[in-house]
Amino acid sequence: MKFLFKNIKQRYSIRDYRFSLIFLVLTISVIGIFMVGSARPDLMTRQIMGVGLGVIAMLVISLIDYRWILSLYWPIYGLNIIMLATVLLFGETRNNATRWLNLGFVQFQPSDLTKILMILFYAKFLMEREDSIKNPKTIIQGVALILPSLALIYMQPNLSTTLCIAALFCALMYMGGLSYKLIGTILAVIVPAFIILLVIAVQPNQPFLKDYQQERILAWLEPEEYADSASYQQLNSVMAIGSGQLTGKGYNNDEAISVKNGNFVSEPQTDFIFAIIGEELGFVGCCAVIFLLLLIVIDCILIGLKAKDTGGRIICGGVAALIGIQSFINIGVATMVLPNTGLSLPFVSYGLTSVVCFFMGIGFVLNVGLQPNKYQ
Repeated sequence: MKFLFKNIKQRYSIRDYRFSLIFLVLTISVIGIFMVGSARPDLMTRQIMGVGLGVIAMLVISLIDYRWILSLYWPIYGLNIIMLATVLLFGETRNNATRWLNLGFVQFQPSDLTKILMILFYAKFLMEREDSIKNPKTIIQGVALILPSLALIYMQPNLSTTLCIAALFCALMYMGGLSYKLIGTILAVIVPAFIILLVIAVQPNQPFLKDYQQERILAWLEPEEYADSASYQQLNSVMAIGSGQLTGKGYNNDEAISVKNGNFVSEPQTDFIFAIIGEELGFVGCCAVIFLLLLIVIDCILIGLKAKDTGGRIICGGVAALIGIQSFINIGVATMVLPNTGLSLPFVSYGLTSVVCFFMGIGFVLNVGLQPNKYQ
């Protein structure tokens, strides 16, 4: 043990430890604990436990050389596929979705860990192909390697996480060095294709989506028509956020017409935690949470800019992209900018797997920060 600490002390300098990032993450996690406690008091203790486990994981990972982790990128890829396949074979089913593994002492959702593992895998994958990233062969390889994960997660079914990881993959490829011309060409194809698929998706007997998924899109396009069914939760979420006005109704208020007390949305501690924030803390609280998330993203990017190699830069940029993408989706759903999905708000929503995995991502970013370019 003494040798381990001596080795860590020789390898890293405390002045390179990004305490500002730790402070931001802990601050928003504390807000999350109180918001979860307000939405579901019985889950507050478990959320505290999740944050505690996350902090331990973050600190441990921050002291492990990320380059050694990246050297195991193929075993990391294989582990991810095995976990996702195990979910479909032996996972627990809730609300017609099979997304969890019962480990006896805790429910584990592998798709949350997939996001972190894919960042690590593609950090090394793209670093080794840095000079050939614009080669069609490399692009095809990258796409082919992400497809099994997307397919296995989609089969759970978990469309929201599938789309989140697909967006994350695009961000990772961009950070790997794809040219603007190629990205523009791809967007010129994807945007019209997406519009066509959206038109097809709302047609009767379409082959792509399950009935409830189609209904969510229709409810997003015509919320008034589905006010008593599919758009019920989102409409109530928007009203709750608006009812908080500037400073909110107060933390853990007991008004009968509040979102949490009136049961106007299901799972307010996860998917619609932002509605609780808006109602209880108002516009000021919403802005504070968004600002903290933005600062975390910026801090990750700044650390990545000083990374000693492409792998470190992609890790930092990937974690930043993941937090940004998932935050945008969660808040977009709560404010009805996007169709209803099931993604958590990073560091804020309830969920042990989600919280711990985001802390793990921050741990990798911190380790990149401990090895700045000047020491290369």
